[in-house]
Amino acid sequence: MTSNSSDSAESPKLLAVIAVVWLIGIAASGWSPFDRTTWWLEVFPCFVGFAVMWSTRRGFPLTNLLYTLILTHGVVLIVGGAYSYARVPLGFWMQDWFGFARNNYDKIGHFAQGFVPAIIARELLIRKWKVPQRGLVAFLAVSICLAFSALYELVEWWAALGLGQGADEFLGTQGDPWDTQSDMFFALLGAIAALVMLSGWHDRQMRSIPK
Repeated sequence: MTSNSSDSAESPKLLAVIAVVWLIGIAASGWSPFDRTTWWLEVFPCFVGFAVMWSTRRGFPLTNLLYTLILTHGVVLIVGGAYSYARVPLGFWMQDWFGFARNNYDKIGHFAQGFVPAIIARELLIRKWKVPQRGLVAFLAVSICLAFSALYELVEWWAALGLGQGADEFLGTQGDPWDTQSDMFFALLGAIAALVMLSGWHDRQMRSIPK
């Protein structure tokens, strides 16, 4: 069996792992979440993401690295949905360990919001849209992540307008007037970190996928 066919065969297995982990996480987090509206808003991307990955599993299977990153990002969202980002225990532990003034679990979420989409964008730019210059790929990947982060902040704003007081848990600003800007900055850091740390590994995995 060639390495290409072996790697291609891994896609259904990884999707099955994602489905099991996410379903268990969604069921556990949805049993009694802190705020039901926040929970729906946070876990909904998992349903959309899995539907997209399942529908493209044959025509455009992703690299194992990207499937793993998406799985991890989904867990971050599910945990945030269960507690609301301002109340995740890990954030309180970090607050004690590092002397933070607030629960910063949401910064992990926004870092992931740059880290994982950067590799998604990179894979699409190289494999789907055939952008040959790696410098241009990196620039576009970071730009896409920043645009996505800005869109997410707009969604939060629309949620605040539509839900009124009920959007407080989804916003998770914790009284920080610069929360929107710092969220986007962490997404930028995540995108740059992903490109610096994973580009070589990602290139090797993309070369193993059948054209």
